[in-house]
Amino acid sequence: MSTRLSLIWARVRDWVTALGVAAVLLFTSLSEDHLTTNLDLLGYVLVVTSGLSLAAGRRTPVPVLVVTALCVVGYNAAGFEVPAVAYLFAVYATVRSGHRLATALVSVALLLGLPYAVMASPAGASSTEAFAQSRSVLQLAWLVAAAAAGEALRQAEQRADEAERTREETARLRATQERLHIARELHDSLTHQISIVKVQAEVAVHLARKRGEEVPESLLAIQVAGREATRELRATLETLRDDTKSPSYGLDHVPELVQRAHGIGLATTLTIEGQRPDVSDAVDRTAYRIVQESLTNVARHAASATASIRIDYLPDSLAIRIDDDGTAKMGSATVPGIGLSGMHERVAALGGCLRAEPRSGGGFSVQAELPVARIS
Repeated sequence: MSTRLSLIWARVRDWVTALGVAAVLLFTSLSEDHLTTNLDLLGYVLVVTSGLSLAAGRRTPVPVLVVTALCVVGYNAAGFEVPAVAYLFAVYATVRSGHRLATALVSVALLLGLPYAVMASPAGASSTEAFAQSRSVLQLAWLVAAAAAGEALRQAEQRADEAERTREETARLRATQERLHIARELHDSLTHQISIVKVQAEVAVHLARKRGEEVPESLLAIQVAGREATRELRATLETLRDDTKSPSYGLDHVPELVQRAHGIGLATTLTIEGQRPDVSDAVDRTAYRIVQESLTNVARHAASATASIRIDYLPDSLAIRIDDDGTAKMGSATVPGIGLSGMHERVAALGGCLRAEPRSGGGFSVQAELPVARIS
């Protein structure tokens, strides 16, 4: 929106400038004494056209430069000794846009052709008078000044663009270094510990089965959780090392979360309503993380035996609700931990809303709504 407004404002400025220059030139031509001929109307038209053409100078600087030069030659040939103000504006715009060679060629042609246009005017000036009048119409000093101003602004804009590009590259480099640092820290601090838990759980399961003993459900749940944690950590590390990659966990993996919840003794139901639309990767991952974090909180804090998950696919949004029958009571203070804060941040980044609070009938409820049509 801001880019569009800037473009509109730039066009308004161009038209204001063009109308102002055209008005000044027309007033100058009306106030000057010159021979009244049949070419007067043509002269006035060329004077006004030279000013109005500046409105297109930002988009087509070289054609505007040529048009203003031809107008200067034309109204001088019609007997109008009007300064080439519009041409100076066109020179400034053309040099600013980087067309220095075209500006030089057109300016040389104008300086050479202008005296002949004056000699061809109804006044019939001599060659000496024609050259003198040409200098008053287009002074070389003003021409050089307009070109120098355009070149100075062009170089300033180039330096500003280069500085902005350098800042962006530096920021990207720092972000990459920070991601790599986090990846190393996660690898060094978590990978080893998770691997130990995973190996010990697998060894315990193997020994129990080898002795013909019944393997406890909790031990199987630890084994599955260890494998899942290893996969997620590997995917996270790959994402940190290469930001073009992203973990593939999404709504399709929610049934796996339900199965793991059953494995730790948490009776969990999953209800899905509506026809699933195409959603963006960000919405897909956020929905999965909300369910995952909610079930983790139920298992750790709620002292709950059951949990229910409901996913509603609405026309323009995705609604998620996770309820448990834990010990939380309505009106009790809820201190948001890292998990809840992370859910709020994920949902807010997508323009959605999230509520996490005790239910009136006891237990805890997490409700999230993610905009699908606007984000996907």
